[in-house]
Amino acid sequence: MRNIDLSGKKALVTGGSQGIGSEICRELASCGADVFINYNSNKEKAEKLAKEVIEKFGVKAWVGGANVAHAKEVEELFLSMDKKMGGIDILVNNAGTESISHVLDLEEDEWDRVLNVNLKGPFLCSQQAGRRMEKNGGGVIINISSIHDTVPRKGLIHYCSAKAGLKMFSKCLSLELADKNIRVVSVAPGAIETEMNRKEIAEFGVEKFEKWIPQGRIGNVSEVAQSVAFLASDLASYINGADLYIDGAYMNHTIPYDPRPPRK
Repeated sequence: MRNIDLSGKKALVTGGSQGIGSEICRELASCGADVFINYNSNKEKAEKLAKEVIEKFGVKAWVGGANVAHAKEVEELFLSMDKKMGGIDILVNNAGTESISHVLDLEEDEWDRVLNVNLKGPFLCSQQAGRRMEKNGGGVIINISSIHDTVPRKGLIHYCSAKAGLKMFSKCLSLELADKNIRVVSVAPGAIETEMNRKEIAEFGVEKFEKWIPQGRIGNVSEVAQSVAFLASDLASYINGADLYIDGAYMNHTIPYDPRPPRK
């Protein structure tokens, strides 16, 4: 069995200081990649993570602050990355945000904020990364989406719309960059437990998810991160323009049908 080998690769993970993003940084580093950890507000967490992966996996790591929704900040982030890391082979567009609001109460500014981070951000970062990858002979762009790029949900019309846009963005991007030897894939997690949502999930009721998700449990961040590492590697060299759903079949079981016919 071949192991995932990302030795010598240079990766940028947006929103990499916590949650799924931080685990992606760890997984890529464990496979040998040097990582540039983007954060928006929590520099301390990013620096702590960088120190962790350097000491544990013997790779290089840097941190850089930027709100990916702003073109100037993204440009400065990549210029900083050029100086520190000297190139990019893997971009993981992980930075995201959401809020819950009824559509009739949703403010325009909040619609813009959620769309800009979740959709405009990947566009800005992919454009910067793509220009560099084109010069360097290729690379991989992985967009972290959600099962809600397909499954609608009340109270999240702005988030679902952004993720649906990200899904099509990934497909269009794969067509435009294929001849540059740049692959583009979308990874769409379902219910995943993180440090940030663990308490919320517990209060909501873990047993509800266990009932709703056919596989009978909530996913964990390592399951998403391992899939990202595989897609970033040469083992996935012919996977391009695809969407990978990591959800325990959750999105295929959104209606609680009667359990019939019974299993014999």
